[in-house]
Amino acid sequence: MALPLPYDGVVVTAPVSIPYARYSIETAHFWIATALRETLKVAGIKPAELDGFSVASFTLFPDSPVALTQHLGLSPRWLDSIPMGGASGVVALRRAARAVQCGDVDVVACVAGDTNQIDSFRTLLSGFSRFAMDASYPYGYGGPNANFALLTDRYMHEYGATRADFGRICVAQRDNALNYRHAIMKKPLTLEQYLEARPIADPLALFDCVMPCAGSEAFLVMREENAVKRGLPFARIAGTIERHNAHAADPIQLRGGWTVDIDTLYGMAGCDPADMDLVNTYDDYPVISMMQIEDLGFCGKGQAADFLRDKDMTTGGDFPHNTNGGQLSAGQAGAAGGFIGLVEGIRQVTGQAAGTQVADARRALISGFGMINYDRGVCSAAAILEAA
Repeated sequence: MALPLPYDGVVVTAPVSIPYARYSIETAHFWIATALRETLKVAGIKPAELDGFSVASFTLFPDSPVALTQHLGLSPRWLDSIPMGGASGVVALRRAARAVQCGDVDVVACVAGDTNQIDSFRTLLSGFSRFAMDASYPYGYGGPNANFALLTDRYMHEYGATRADFGRICVAQRDNALNYRHAIMKKPLTLEQYLEARPIADPLALFDCVMPCAGSEAFLVMREENAVKRGLPFARIAGTIERHNAHAADPIQLRGGWTVDIDTLYGMAGCDPADMDLVNTYDDYPVISMMQIEDLGFCGKGQAADFLRDKDMTTGGDFPHNTNGGQLSAGQAGAAGGFIGLVEGIRQVTGQAAGTQVADARRALISGFGMINYDRGVCSAAAILEAA
């Protein structure tokens, strides 16, 4: 199969993270608007000049991005809604880049944001999908903790991974988060604390699970000459992939859609896993990060635990992973959880990551995983970003 056309002439810039809050009385509209304002401010673009807008949110209901344009006084000629949870960031990037490349739009603001009020997660869970409502909830089963407890247990049984193997991921990410100013989790975490944490859903314990919160993330996609004209640091898009409902016949999900398209990703980028300076995987649970590390070609299936035992996953190590702490330590702000790794990746390859900066980072791999339909994640995506 022929490789997709390269993303020549299109860049990504102006990464913005709005500090997360454990709970918020504000609406998703507030969080999205705040991130949009900040990314446009970085680029020196007035809202009236913005002609492309891409939105990802779980809690924007009953509004859609269409209504949001009216709320925010925007009049874009290109509008997109990305309902893909943890895969939303890379998918938004892919679609915005092609629209800019084809001349349908000049600048696209890609924004993800959600609120977290007292009952937000419970409300989201109750109506998450028809599959869950028909096939899970009537039997007293539902929610990601239960689903990933089963998946984690099967992974451990199948491949011999231990809780300590998962714990090493969580501990390293907490170390990274201590140097990330927006992280929700600010206390050091030891492997002993991880192993002794209170159980949530066997074999998952407290530090295996993300903390829902409110927040937002954003970046801009534009033509390279536009970024140069504005004096903006930017990253180039070396390659991207997305895949939905892959391996649907697998009785339990131990692999994702990356396996179908991985050759396309590295073929577009002209590199391989060994060339990555950092890797940011979607990390609502550590087993999912292990699955991505395997499916993205860093090791064989079932070998991630062995692979990572010899690796230092902190920002100063030999395998920098989720350099800002990821969702497990920085927090999961709804759909912004699908953007956090990508926004951090943009900062890394443009030298703007401050306390979490990986030395001489020129190439970052970011993967997304979303819409956990309570038997598997349906959406998967990945992108490789390169320094200019």
